[in-house]
Order: sequence, then C-alpha cells, then structure tokens
Amino acid sequence: MTDIATVLVITGAAGLATGLGAVPVFARARVSHRTYDAGLGLAAGIMVGASVFGLILPGMEDGGLATVMVGIALGGLALLVGNRMIPHVQAAYLDWVAEGGATNADVVEMGLESAPADTAAPADAPAPAEGFNPDDRADRDEQADRDDRADRDGRLRRAVLVGGAITLHNGPEGLAMGVAFASGFEEVALLLAVVIGLQNVPDGFAFAVPMGETGMSRGRVLLYTTLSGFVPQVVAATFGFYLVSLASGLFPIAAGFAAGAMLAVVFREMIPSSHGHGHADAATTAFLLGFVLIVVVDEALIV
Repeated sequence: MTDIATVLVITGAAGLATGLGAVPVFARARVSHRTYDAGLGLAAGIMVGASVFGLILPGMEDGGLATVMVGIALGGLALLVGNRMIPHVQAAYLDWVAEGGATNADVVEMGLESAPADTAAPADAPAPAEGFNPDDRADRDEQADRDDRADRDGRLRRAVLVGGAITLHNGPEGLAMGVAFASGFEEVALLLAVVIGLQNVPDGFAFAVPMGETGMSRGRVLLYTTLSGFVPQVVAATFGFYLVSLASGLFPIAAGFAAGAMLAVVFREMIPSSHGHGHADAATTAFLLGFVLIVVVDEALIV
C-alpha cells in the first residue's frame, strides 16, 4: 500500500496544477468570452472523462453497479446542496445576467442594485430634439457611479462564486484519490491524479479570469487560484486515505460519490456558463477535445 507521504505529494501536485490556469490571465487584462467559454468546455470534457474512466468503471469492477450508482446519487445531491448554500448567480463579464439556472430573484439576493427607474420629463418641459439625451449631467454622473459600483461588486461576487464552485468539487476528487491509494488501486489513483491535474488547469483559468478583473494583484490571484485546488484535494485525500483503515471496501462508493459530484458541477455550472455568450460551438468543441484527451491518457496509462 502507498504511504501517506506519497499520497500527499501526488495529490498536492494535482492540486497545484490549478495555479497554472492563472498564468494566461497575466498576459492580458481581459480574456474574450470565446476563450473563457472554451476553457470551461475543456474542463467539463476532462471532468466527464475522468468521471467515467477514472471513477465509475473502476468502481464498478471493484464493487458492482449498485454501489457505484448509490455513490453517484449521493455525490450529485451533495454538490447540489452545497450549491444551495452559496448565493448562486452566473455572470457575464460586464453585466449580470440570469443564466445557468439563476433567476432575477437570485440577482436581487446578491445585493446588486437594480436598474434605475425611467425618469419622466416634467409635463411643461420642452420636447427634446431628436437624439437628445434628456438626462442632465448630475443624473448621468449618478448613473455612472451606480454602474461602477455594480460592476465592481459583480466582478468580486463572480470570483467568489466561481471559486466556491471549484473548491466545492475538488473535495470529492481528493477523497477518491486518497481512498484509491489506500485500497491498493495505485494505477487508478495515478490515472485520477493525472486527469484531475489536467482538469485543474482550465478550472484555475475559470477562477483566475474573474479574480483578475477585480483589480487584485497578480500574486494574490495566483495564490488564491492555487489554494482553491490544492487545499481541498490534499485535505480530502488525507481523510480518504485514513478512512479506509476504519472501513475497507470504500472505493466503489467513494468513486461514485466523486463522479456524481463532478458530473453535477459539469451540468449545473460549467455547461450553462459556457453556452451563455454566443460561443456554444467553441465550448462544445473544447468539451469534445477534453473528453478525447482523457481517453488517450487512460489508454496510455493502461498500456
């Protein structure tokens, strides 16, 4: 059986890969919607491939279909419950939009200022010339200040929401790696470490983009992005590794749990977010590339 030191090194390396996703953000102040959506699509494809080839199939071989299906149901439910605990709004880059399952009520809950009511001109005011803006300078300045505040709040909240979702699903992945190592499935655990490390790069990118737009320093963006993957995966892997010593045969249900959580975050968060800006084809193509990448990696490690 692999010792805990090896588990920490391997799972830690997979978690640290999240920080690599922040590197492209340093090259430019803004990242296009197309690039961002493609990054989400790539991560989603990798996560689906990892769920199938790294978790569901090995779990079924070890513990049977029913156990893995129970784990998938529990993992998906846990992810959805966790999401309900985080104020949930998907955001576009400059304007808040109700997408990815969010509603206008969600936007209000987040404390964003609603658009100001239209102000009617006084009855005795002369009719404005065609193309003339009836708002005076004070009204325009007030509106600009309101928009600036909403934009700043939106960027920060967007970073918190994306980071929360990423951190939330990194825990089950670390748990699956720790349980796999402790159960003697070293090849499965290594496959998981590779595919999760690959997936963490676009995950980090998805987190670093809104973080960078808040005006935060590059060092902090890199630090927080890295910690969002490193901490939950190492902690959960350690917990899973020692949990096996208390109860054997946990890998099938733990693998199903991790797969369920990963599949839930793909369909609840990543696909809706990557298809809300008019670049669905780019996101879908990246999804397929991510899935194919995992098939190739899985085949290479088996051989």
